[in-house]
Amino acid sequence: MILQRYLSANLVKGWLLVMLVLGAVFGLVNFIQELDRSDGDYGTLAAARYTIMVLPNQLVSLAPVIALLGSIVALANLDRHNELTVISCSGFPPVKLFRALTLPTLALMASLWLLMEYVAPQMQQNAEQQRLQLRQGESGWIPKGGVWSTDGQRYIQLLKLSKDSEPGLISLFAFDDEGRLVRALNAATAIVSKDRRWAFQDVREKVLVDGVLVTRQHEELEIANLWSSDELPTLTVRGETMRLSILYRYSQYLASNSQPMEKYLNKFWQNMLMPLTVWAMVILATPISASITAGRDRSYGINIGIGAAVGILFYLGTQIIFSLGQLLQWNIPFVALLPTLVILACAGALLRRMRW
Repeated sequence: MILQRYLSANLVKGWLLVMLVLGAVFGLVNFIQELDRSDGDYGTLAAARYTIMVLPNQLVSLAPVIALLGSIVALANLDRHNELTVISCSGFPPVKLFRALTLPTLALMASLWLLMEYVAPQMQQNAEQQRLQLRQGESGWIPKGGVWSTDGQRYIQLLKLSKDSEPGLISLFAFDDEGRLVRALNAATAIVSKDRRWAFQDVREKVLVDGVLVTRQHEELEIANLWSSDELPTLTVRGETMRLSILYRYSQYLASNSQPMEKYLNKFWQNMLMPLTVWAMVILATPISASITAGRDRSYGINIGIGAAVGILFYLGTQIIFSLGQLLQWNIPFVALLPTLVILACAGALLRRMRW
């Protein structure tokens, strides 16, 4: 039990070390880029705050590489000081070795799911909102010129979005199957309910009646099956920084409206299965650096180099797999799981040759 706790503690230390190094590198690069884009009230302190707030989302996306390099650093360091040799000679079986590595890995996997659902996306959205407000000095966080979106035959433009995700200065256009404009409305604001109903306020509406657009005024007009309040902020953020639950619900919403939803469903399954990839990376790192003869066969630096090369190949390989999957229209969950399966296959081959 003591040896298992010792191995687990060293594994966590390796992850933290690599996370700090990568966080410092990516944070510095992002901070320099943000300084080049400073505008208005968006100065040095604001750029630093933005960099810190978006960093968790970046580190979450780098979790497989952090797990791989951190595990190699921890185990190779133990092997360099012959601690793994002593542990092995004491009768410590491989089963207990993997148990010691699995327990903290399970905790890391659970933490990643929680971060992707409750922490990192919200911090990213808040950072984007604050940066836009400081740059443009607006109460809302819609870019200049507004933002357009569609659910198929309806197109909507938002010129304002409050901090509470209440849309303002809204234009909505609806078309029939033949592409004719059948409805157009402008509203000052809208109250968005959880069931995707929008109660438009102070509405000027034009409706096609017998081939003629008839103008009507409404104090309030309700329209169903639009965007939810959780999805509205994502219309203005760079990339898909949605929570897991929002990604899935939004993809299903698009599918129900016969709209392309593949990129959102792809992102959901990639994020959902990413913690499994983290576990596979830890398994892969074990035979690379935990063989009890590795200290004599390879130097510590070579092990780190191997880990870095594997990390780069993993990143490039996953991009190729995801692109091929979309191009060939493969099963989306299978495509998201495929990198993990490849890593596990490589890990299994190396484990057969592992000396313990």
